[in-house]
Amino acid sequence: MARKNYEGAVDYYQRALRLQNSPTDSARLWNKIGIAYQQDNNYSAARKAYKRSIHFDQKFSDPWNNLGTTYFLSNKFKQSLKYYEHAIALEPKSALFHLNLGTSFSRMKKYDQAVKEYQVALTLDPNVLAQHGYGGSVIQPQHPDVDYFYNMAKVFASLGRTDEAIRYLRRAFEEGFKNLKRLDADPDFRKISKDPSYVALRKSPPVGIKED
Repeated sequence: MARKNYEGAVDYYQRALRLQNSPTDSARLWNKIGIAYQQDNNYSAARKAYKRSIHFDQKFSDPWNNLGTTYFLSNKFKQSLKYYEHAIALEPKSALFHLNLGTSFSRMKKYDQAVKEYQVALTLDPNVLAQHGYGGSVIQPQHPDVDYFYNMAKVFASLGRTDEAIRYLRRAFEEGFKNLKRLDADPDFRKISKDPSYVALRKSPPVGIKED
């Protein structure tokens, strides 16, 4: 997996499956097989593997989440929701699951729900956005836009994390955000409105970056 030899990883995981009889171990190995297929962009095979994992352990939350990612990556955002929500029902304190659910809501332009899930995710794990790996767990927007950056700024402002809020708000301005009345009326940004960095950005926002 670390070398991105996903076909080889699947082969070794399948060999491991033949060497044990524990349903719990089978569930975890099928989930790993699903991750390997997912990383290889074979979402159909990944879904079959995740469903096999769930067959062995219906309370194992990871394959439910990972099923959601296969639909998200196939641009089937609405379908991804039920899998993320089921994963959260099994493991309510998983920041990753809330983050993924929020990202699906964001791509569906359901920004209020997206903000709520991002707030939960960052409250559970302040560093969740910095997590990476080949586990297929964390989904980031492939084409972030002005609304994404604005709402991420809003989330960080609501949590009092001014530096991150300023960084995302600056990106929103660069992507073309111009609605200063909306910004000034937003109660979350009022929480950081007296911070010198915010005042400077609000007074002299960057000009939107135009595509060539």
